[in-house]
Amino acid sequence: MRILHILDHSIPLHSGYTFRTLAILREQRALGWETHHITSAKQENCKVLEEDVDGLHFYRTPPAKGGLSTLPLFNQISIINTLATRLAEIVPLIRPDILHAHSPALNAIAALRVGSKHGIPVVYEVRAFWEDAAVDHGTSKEWGMRYRLTRGLETHAFKRVDAVTTICEGLRRDIVARGIPEQKVTVIPNAVDIERFSVGGTGDATLKQQLGLIGHRIIGFIGSFYAYEGLDLLLQAFPTILKAVPDARLLLVGGGPQDDNLKRLAAELGIQGKVVFTGRVPHDQVQRYYDLVDILAYPRHSMRLTELVTPLKPLEAMAQGRLLVASDVGGHKELIQDGKTGILFKAEDPLALASAVLQLLAEESRWPGLRNAARHFVETERNWPKSVSNYVALYSRLTGQGADHA
Repeated sequence: MRILHILDHSIPLHSGYTFRTLAILREQRALGWETHHITSAKQENCKVLEEDVDGLHFYRTPPAKGGLSTLPLFNQISIINTLATRLAEIVPLIRPDILHAHSPALNAIAALRVGSKHGIPVVYEVRAFWEDAAVDHGTSKEWGMRYRLTRGLETHAFKRVDAVTTICEGLRRDIVARGIPEQKVTVIPNAVDIERFSVGGTGDATLKQQLGLIGHRIIGFIGSFYAYEGLDLLLQAFPTILKAVPDARLLLVGGGPQDDNLKRLAAELGIQGKVVFTGRVPHDQVQRYYDLVDILAYPRHSMRLTELVTPLKPLEAMAQGRLLVASDVGGHKELIQDGKTGILFKAEDPLALASAVLQLLAEESRWPGLRNAARHFVETERNWPKSVSNYVALYSRLTGQGADHA
């Protein structure tokens, strides 16, 4: 089986998108399949047509030239056109059995153009609805013109590709609700590399001292500071936590668009001396910060993006047997069983968040059971070999080839 993966971006860039891609490629190759990879012109800081990164060969797509390619809407059209042109060059060389396009829909449209000419089935993998992410980033208005155009393009792709895959039930339900047959949509859930995570890591005393956290109970968040993550709610909840647990401290590891707003809010709440902002840390150092945290918080706001999409960070925490509290948005409820693998609290409610943290701090006898159940869930349900195995029947149906066909 020879698969050409068509991607928005890839390593050496680091993102949740690239980490999921790497996991899929690794497990597909373990099945004996041959994977090839191309990125659109949205790959940053790339001026070569081909390159090898960490043992994987990537075809790159040069950006369009000319003034029109920089204008709104026309720039999206140019991404489709340049990618379709590049695909037309490399598909005859690779002769893939499957064109597997990953979000956004621009990649699927380009794949459809080339796949139809060569009689190659196209799979479109939806990792999120990018129109909803654009609303949070402030580049689009919900149900505005750009939003509707992007959503329409997604639906157009769903109807024309041979199969749709997606990362969770929330997205699957939304896709089916657009009139797409249920049998056409397969869930390939987010997962973790269980071998990368161990239970029971202890905090680095030197790092703890450097951060001024010796002798404190630590509530933490590790990730990107996007508005939808709800870190404003975590800061609003923290004065209530401090009243009951004066030795508590808040550790925020990462950075992003909300960085300055969050620091300003901490100052307004008078808790800036109780909150540690580390800034972004190297990927190979993140585990040291996880090991400092007593309770991880995921206070996502309730909106279409968070109600439909499952995040990856809670799974990584569960793989380590970490204690966690999370808002009861749909994406979290797909991953976390309240009271068994973590604690869910009412979304948009800082007092409910504070209550969940305080309850967990006061009931240490529950901690071993929560930790063990979280780890067991990831080991049995959300590991990459099990997740990627869902491609076997799908690819076989589209190509008529068995799983062991290389």
